[in-house]
Amino acid sequence: MIMPSVVEADAVRLRQAMTQSLKTSGVLGDPAWLAAVATVPRHRFVPGFYLPAREPDEQGLTVWEPVTAEADYGRWLAAAYSDSTLITQFDDHETDWAAPRARHGGAPTSSSTMPSLVLRMWADADVAEGHTVLEIGTGSGYSTALACERLGSADITSLDVDPRRLETAAKALHSCGYTPTLAVADGRFGYWPEAHFDRVVAACSFRVVPPTLIAQTRPGGKILLTLSGWLYGYARVLLTVAEDGTAEGPLLPGTVSFMSARADAAPAYGNPAHWVAGLPERARPARYGPERIMASTTEAFQLRYLAQSAVPDAQLMSLEGIVVLVDTVSGSAASLAPGASGWDVREAGPVKLWERVEEVFDAFDASGRPGPEMFRLHVHGGEQHLRHPQMTITP
Repeated sequence: MIMPSVVEADAVRLRQAMTQSLKTSGVLGDPAWLAAVATVPRHRFVPGFYLPAREPDEQGLTVWEPVTAEADYGRWLAAAYSDSTLITQFDDHETDWAAPRARHGGAPTSSSTMPSLVLRMWADADVAEGHTVLEIGTGSGYSTALACERLGSADITSLDVDPRRLETAAKALHSCGYTPTLAVADGRFGYWPEAHFDRVVAACSFRVVPPTLIAQTRPGGKILLTLSGWLYGYARVLLTVAEDGTAEGPLLPGTVSFMSARADAAPAYGNPAHWVAGLPERARPARYGPERIMASTTEAFQLRYLAQSAVPDAQLMSLEGIVVLVDTVSGSAASLAPGASGWDVREAGPVKLWERVEEVFDAFDASGRPGPEMFRLHVHGGEQHLRHPQMTITP
């Protein structure tokens, strides 16, 4: 067993190195946030986590190796003070960190987000002393601790929908002397007992902007959210709330993704082959191929979100070289298959899924392929509209 005094001494050294690295990279511009990173002991918030093995298993699944201080002290502490996201939970199941086992595949459902992204999140939200803050997605509690160190515990409220995750985070926070308001709650509905807030910041993503969050934000206050959906397109938006209860703001540049709020998880769609079997035999030439939203490029990342905004209930998968879009809400489907001179598309159902996506591509290209910062999101009641001077997308 490693003596606690040795752990703390090693942690101080590694924390200073991480802080210097973040400073040199330009992530940290505010000295107050720099001081918070240099102070908060991240290792206390991640007593156990998973790291991917170098090679997948025989089925091609990622092998996730458990890492703890007891099993591999050096690897555990080095990872805790690296600028990396550390997975702490899969498939909503807690791990017995006294006897953890490797996992093969699975869906991450909780993590300690990489420190540079956490700092970017707080900086983009324009958080300052005196602001009351609602954080959605406590997770490991590390981000919450940074906010408490920077702003003071009294002004921080943090929510998590998972009581076990929140209990673990609360213990770590209290052990470090931080006492924010913590609650087990669904972040889509905010937290009325502590409203109204100057800033709302979500460490998870939502399909749409929850109206309750706007109602719980003071006029002039700001909401920083990551928006995602079932096509796994992402966009970050910084909204300013108006006196009349509406909100609007720009999309922010950069490729950032967060885990979806659990209530927003995509539904099971069944067997893709069954959906393809119901499509008409006759196909038409596709005006655009699926690579426009599937390529590993910044533009494809953005286009996937724009396409998702037009077909918000669609999901995408591959089936033996065919790309399939399925909408379990309307019962619509589309497939794209390689043809003689490009891609051929077949569609069925009340929503012509790929035709709608093509319309987005048309408007995007005609507008000069604008970056995300050229779009603004307008939210009123339960409706939201993504607007550019030359195009508007309404789900």
